Amino acid sequence: MSERRFGLIVIGDELLSGKRQDKHLTKLIELLAVRGLELSWCRFIGDDADLASRALRESFASGDIVFSCGGIGATPDDRTRMSAAAALGVGLERHSDGVRELEARFGRPVAPSQRLRLIEFPEGSQIIPNPVNRVPGFSIHEHYFVPGFPNMAWPMIEWVLDTVYAPLHAPGARTEQAITVLNARESDVIPLMEEFVVCHPELRLSCLPATHPGRYQLELGLRGPSAAVSAAMQELKAGVEALDLVWKPAEPPQP
Repeated sequence: MSERRFGLIVIGDELLSGKRQDKHLTKLIELLAVRGLELSWCRFIGDDADLASRALRESFASGDIVFSCGGIGATPDDRTRMSAAAALGVGLERHSDGVRELEARFGRPVAPSQRLRLIEFPEGSQIIPNPVNRVPGFSIHEHYFVPGFPNMAWPMIEWVLDTVYAPLHAPGARTEQAITVLNARESDVIPLMEEFVVCHPELRLSCLPATHPGRYQLELGLRGPSAAVSAAMQELKAGVEALDLVWKPAEPPQP
């Protein structure tokens, strides 16, 4: 499993106002998971050039692999291209490969001329092919900028994952297991958890409490390399039993 981190930035006022519901977060988690990868972080940002530039400066400096969805159209509210250029301290330029894609789609010369704004990318960018309408996205410094439309964004993200990051794929290499501890509060298992994270730094240990009328229960979960999770789960179960607590397999998450 690669130690590289993946991030997601979703840009658009319509998501923060509630006019539209985001679908990219769940889908990217799914696309990464089937390749043995996982998402480390996500940020939602409105159509604010300063906020987007600030967020992108931070993510460019992080060294993470980042996907950005939305805000790369030609209308005045689409500011992602300009914000990426500002974050990098470079200008925008009309991308020659992008011009060829638009000519193949709309004819030569491209009309109306405003369409050419679609392929004005930060200097040094590469294009990301769009299988739906040939209007490309762009990439620079391991940041991959795609449209907000899911039918375009998702196959473009898959293309990046399978073309650029195929060496990182490790299907089945990571897994997650969980148990439910009955009639228990967080305070009952904190010492066990503290000892566990010291002994297993390569794993993610989670504790999700739930209350029901008259009773408490906890879901203890482990996530990480498959072999390590399987072995450590047996140890975790034994630790729970040593506290005179009862566990059962956790219910699968509801779709």
